[in-house]
Amino acid sequence: MRRPLRRLLGFLAAFAIACTVSGPAAAAPRTAAAEVTPLSTSTPVVFVHGYTGNASNWTTAMSVFRAKGWSGDRLFAYEYNSYGNNVSNAQGLASFVQNVKSRTGASKVAIVNHSMGGLVSQYYLKVLGGNANVSHLASIAGANHGTTYAGACLIYVTCQQMYPGSSFIAQITSGDETPGSTQYATWYSACDGIILPYTSTRLDGADNNPVLCQTHIGFLADTSVLGDIADFVS
Repeated sequence: MRRPLRRLLGFLAAFAIACTVSGPAAAAPRTAAAEVTPLSTSTPVVFVHGYTGNASNWTTAMSVFRAKGWSGDRLFAYEYNSYGNNVSNAQGLASFVQNVKSRTGASKVAIVNHSMGGLVSQYYLKVLGGNANVSHLASIAGANHGTTYAGACLIYVTCQQMYPGSSFIAQITSGDETPGSTQYATWYSACDGIILPYTSTRLDGADNNPVLCQTHIGFLADTSVLGDIADFVS
């Protein structure tokens, strides 16, 4: 019994590195502090964190996007329950996107996700028809086809859904993996260590970008990759 417990604790610790600040998710969208910078795009960006993550994961990303010309009031972080159900999490994302569109007056948003946020985003776009509301989808080390690492936390529904071959993953990978007019791109690395196999992030029909060597959590602070993503979204 001790070895499974140690594996579970190790798995949770690996993902928990990404969540160092922040309390429970707020009902309204959270925005980055406004900056006095020229606006290069009017498309709002919604960031979707990974397993055990939160809005603070996107501090560096939002700084990079502001440096690229985004106004802080166009950058939003969606938070969800990592231990709940990714169907509910995707439904929450749908409501969040509608709220962002209402607040900004935009017809579409761009989505940038990380890790399990890939599953939440893909379910929203493909199963819930959210692609009509999304101009660009950027997946950073997304668990888009699952990860065997999730075998260490199968006591949670989200981890069951994240395991390769799950019925949840079958829904988002069967047929067209990049539906609608949304532009899709992914970033992934052989040095990831959490997404196993690391090629799980790739989506058929997307612009798939291999990164020479970056860790799963390291992607969140990689200003080069984040800059490329900002350029892709703009």
